[in-house]
Amino acid sequence: MSSATSPGPLRHFLQLRDFSEDEIHYVIDRARLIKDKFKRYLPHHTLHDRNLAMVFEKASTRTRVSFEAGMYQLGGSVIYLTTEGSQLGRSEPIEDTARVISRMVDLVMIRTFEQTRIERFAAHSRVPVINGLTNEYHPCQILADILTFVEHRGAIRGKTVAWIGDANNMSYTWLQAAEMLGFTLHVSGPAGYRLDPLRVGQQPDNVLKEFDDPLEACKGAHLVTTDVWTSMGYESENEARRLAFADWCVDARMMAAAQPDALFMHCLPAHRGEEVTGEVIDGPQSVVWDEAENRLHVQKALMEFLLLGRQGV
Repeated sequence: MSSATSPGPLRHFLQLRDFSEDEIHYVIDRARLIKDKFKRYLPHHTLHDRNLAMVFEKASTRTRVSFEAGMYQLGGSVIYLTTEGSQLGRSEPIEDTARVISRMVDLVMIRTFEQTRIERFAAHSRVPVINGLTNEYHPCQILADILTFVEHRGAIRGKTVAWIGDANNMSYTWLQAAEMLGFTLHVSGPAGYRLDPLRVGQQPDNVLKEFDDPLEACKGAHLVTTDVWTSMGYESENEARRLAFADWCVDARMMAAAQPDALFMHCLPAHRGEEVTGEVIDGPQSVVWDEAENRLHVQKALMEFLLLGRQGV
């Protein structure tokens, strides 16, 4: 490996805005290089002897496998913690947990509920902290989605992304990405489940446009994306949400309204026949499996960047 810059001061990745536009582009480009080496069975052990602690207060398949496999592929090791298997589930203050864990590992990934919990942890951590998902943001997933778009269609600047469905952690992170990376986000969801004006603020039309009709939101889009209608922790609202979102199922009609070469993405798990039809998610415009795999590669680039800074080839 060629010479690299020093890692610099302690950095966290709790939301997309924690990085600059240039740093996001660096991580995406680095992920493409790391992925290429992975596909060619070339070792990339830049985090040899480093340790990642994964703290799960919300369960996940993709987050666990992508971070765990990724850290091992970088030459490091992983410690898996859950609320049930740690003092976090026994009322230990999260600040104390952060002080202890961060003295024993090099990096922490947390998948939890309120954003304030991960912020409190990071404020008392001596090592970088990564947001694996909170109620408010899902920055690692959006990094993977942008990497996937770049692989298939090139730069996302100047393009249009249509978000169809709930105003959840994904939609708010897509909005941060639109602000930072220079594309337009179209959002459509039913009344009562739309973006919070207080969180969104005043956004110009070239950043955010909201639509009552999901078909209108898809018109001209280069990417159409969605998520389950009921996020983890809101299961009691299942039936009410099914009724409210009935007209927001991404189908062939919506994809036909988008650009002819528009992509479809979904962060998974998906419910065919609810938020998306099987025809779309299993169709030729869908890149959901590339998108899922890219969590692995972009998170490797992210962990490397947080620990080592910018690297050479």
